[in-house]
Amino acid sequence: MSVDPSVKRVVLAYSGGLDTSVIAKWLEVERGVEVVTFTADLGQGEELGPAREKAKAMGIPDKHIFIEDLREEFVRDFVFPMMRMNARYEGDYLLGTSIARPLISKRLVEIAHETGADAIAHGATGKGNDQVRFELSAYALDPDIKVIAPWREWDLTSRTALIAWAEAHQIQVPKDKRGESPFSTDANLLHTSSEGKVLEDPWEETPDYVYSRTEHPEDAPDTPEYITIDFEKGDGVALNGTAMSPATLLAALNDLGRKHGVGRLDLCPRAPRDRADHARSGRRASQGRTDAPLRRAGIQRPLVQPRARNAAGGLRSEPGESGGHRPAEALQGSGERCRSKVTPLALLGGACHLRGRCGRIRPEGRRRLHQTQRAPFAPSRQTRQIIARSRFATKR
Repeated sequence: MSVDPSVKRVVLAYSGGLDTSVIAKWLEVERGVEVVTFTADLGQGEELGPAREKAKAMGIPDKHIFIEDLREEFVRDFVFPMMRMNARYEGDYLLGTSIARPLISKRLVEIAHETGADAIAHGATGKGNDQVRFELSAYALDPDIKVIAPWREWDLTSRTALIAWAEAHQIQVPKDKRGESPFSTDANLLHTSSEGKVLEDPWEETPDYVYSRTEHPEDAPDTPEYITIDFEKGDGVALNGTAMSPATLLAALNDLGRKHGVGRLDLCPRAPRDRADHARSGRRASQGRTDAPLRRAGIQRPLVQPRARNAAGGLRSEPGESGGHRPAEALQGSGERCRSKVTPLALLGGACHLRGRCGRIRPEGRRRLHQTQRAPFAPSRQTRQIIARSRFATKR
């Protein structure tokens, strides 16, 4: 573990939970730095007062404890633009967790500038996507900011080791943290997503207690409720004729969704581990469980098999080919260096992203997702002369 002696003060993304409480104390004990905590209220539904008390209990002065209500900014500047563009990861996976990370990073960097901090720190693990979201957002705003990610550095590699370190440094460990949680959650005003052991078998029905924000559809009212939403420039501004701020409108829609059992999504994007309870989806967990039969059927192969390489290391030509990359190669590379394989289901689900038109990928298309069509390659005169000479030399 390398320690940067120039770092004297760090702004930590602090939730008040066990992990970030240990990180705050670890930064002080192992790194010898002064810690500033930042806790964002994004509508996660938790009382944030305890976060301040826990930070004070660890000796952090009140002037270095930041707790801010970012709900309006979150919905106005992040959620609504996301909805306007119908942004989804791989065309299917909702962005409830990821859309909040840039805003947290933005405030981390701003607070670092306000307090004279040299670095920021986060509690994302070293194997997930959150570390990338936090850090790239921070570097985009301040390329010179330093980032400390304790989960990539320390030797606390298990829950048992984390709890033992916390107890040794007088950090209170809640009783519900001593055993292994059946699932973990991330929440904000837009969503609550859950993942964990009880959700890892796609053949097992999701336990109803996982869905914390919606009534079970079978318990929902039998009488429909009709609402109207007013929009200006693509953003919602009023519900049933009553003007509302962005966060207030989303919260009101969440209440309606909870009452009527709307907003459940049971999703296996790439591995059978992620389930979500979203405020904007109308799919039921008891319906549309196409992920399990498809996974059972073994539909995990590329649309077009990668071409083999010849003895010289080049791509072997196949009958009827006109050269260039084929659709599967444009999406997943070629030969033994290809990336994760693309399934027919994923390709068909994302087909609408191809130059704004729906339809399947045609073998002759040579299209790339989210890219405009490139003009055909026209070699220069000098290039044609080189090709002609090489062909002549080969014939000789």
